[in-house]
Amino acid sequence: MISIKERSPRWVRDAAIVATRGYGRMTSRARTVPDFLIIGTKRGGTTSLFNYQMMHPGVLGLFPRPRLQKSTDYFFKGFGRGERWYRSNFHTQAFRERMAEQLGYQPLAGEASPYYCWDPRIARRAYDVNPEIKAIMLVRNPVERAFSHWQERVHNGVEPLGFEQALAAEEARTEGELERMSADPLYYSQAHDWYTYRSRGVYLPQIENWTSVFPAEQLLVVCSEELYGDVQGTFDRVSAFLGLPPHTLPTTRTFNASRRLPMPEAAREELTAYYEPHTKALGEYLRRPLPW
Repeated sequence: MISIKERSPRWVRDAAIVATRGYGRMTSRARTVPDFLIIGTKRGGTTSLFNYQMMHPGVLGLFPRPRLQKSTDYFFKGFGRGERWYRSNFHTQAFRERMAEQLGYQPLAGEASPYYCWDPRIARRAYDVNPEIKAIMLVRNPVERAFSHWQERVHNGVEPLGFEQALAAEEARTEGELERMSADPLYYSQAHDWYTYRSRGVYLPQIENWTSVFPAEQLLVVCSEELYGDVQGTFDRVSAFLGLPPHTLPTTRTFNASRRLPMPEAAREELTAYYEPHTKALGEYLRRPLPW
């Protein structure tokens, strides 16, 4: 049966959301901050992992659209709106207490953005909001990640260059962007977000940036290949890290997947050689072999 909400015109639903968001801001002092963040990597399964966590009865979605949105983008695009606005995206403490009575344990709230591990300013901003936040970072075969990232940009209509051309143009496209970001707390760099195909696959500096702010035990690093190879097992590992009880997922389907095109072989060979020392360093840091 279709609900009244679903039968309502789009403008009515949008107006209701705007009104609810206003209520969220008015009651922001009574609202909580996130307990966890899924911080990336881009094209590494962030959307899938977030959707799996949302299937856990002890995980709360964002307010007021808990099942339709994974991120506020607050720590980069929305930082100028302030913490009051950020809190308006989460449920009230009273609601969480009612949920805890029903569940028999404390529910958790979180959000996910693949940019959160990549922008070096975000770890400190997240700490200032909640120093107890736990973060989950996915790392994927960086060669495959780079190509998937490029395919997404092409699909979104913002990448006119071929893959090898885009790799060659990356340094020029992003020149000076980190300096601009450092100088202006509110500056969001599309180039640093969109066109960092190669550099974004160098994971260890991103991990070290996060752990320079948060204790290492508050960060869990998961390989994307492990996630897709054993969805339930990886979900159980993440849930245990967050302190949630076990739960059997109703589905293990992949979210936000894209059709895979063949990668130019010359680009694959060049990137494989480029990432080899970085992959070795990451494996030594994590003290475990990587599945690529």
